[in-house]
Amino acid sequence: MIDLILMQRVDKLGQMGERVKVRPGYARNFLLPTGKAIRASKANLERFERDRVQLEADNIKRRGEAERVAERVAGLSVIIIRQAGESGSLYGSVVARDIAVACTEGGLTVTREQVLLGEPIKAVGISTVQVELHPEVQIPVMVNVARSREEAEKQTRGESAAAAAQAGSLEAELAAEMAATEDAG
Repeated sequence: MIDLILMQRVDKLGQMGERVKVRPGYARNFLLPTGKAIRASKANLERFERDRVQLEADNIKRRGEAERVAERVAGLSVIIIRQAGESGSLYGSVVARDIAVACTEGGLTVTREQVLLGEPIKAVGISTVQVELHPEVQIPVMVNVARSREEAEKQTRGESAAAAAQAGSLEAELAAEMAATEDAG
């Protein structure tokens, strides 16, 4: 285990300034290269304590900016058009990069690393995805995946495209049955 000092809040690990022990791979491959932590040597401890006030002030400033952006873009909804089969399953999937591009087109500039998507979206429909503006500020973004703009608008209104297609096929089935009974009668 490697002893580190966190330079910012890290989910499921700790707050800024905490001293944590993590596995070597996690430290070497993620925390140290991204600047989220520094090794807990005597020199680094002294440097961190000396600069702590400035680091906390910078963190508060960045969090305030992120909160203002979050208020400005609250309720952001993006539409992503993809090809899909009749059952609504996509040919391919919608990944964090696609959502980041759609958010940027919608007025919120984010990178794919800021889009917190557990697994790719593989079906037509509306999903809620969290976007991390700051380690302490996340906003929900509605992602509407559809085959066309018209279908996206129907989904936004609450109409299910699959239900509409099924209703259409039921009506056709009923009309065929009525025609068959009229011909027989």
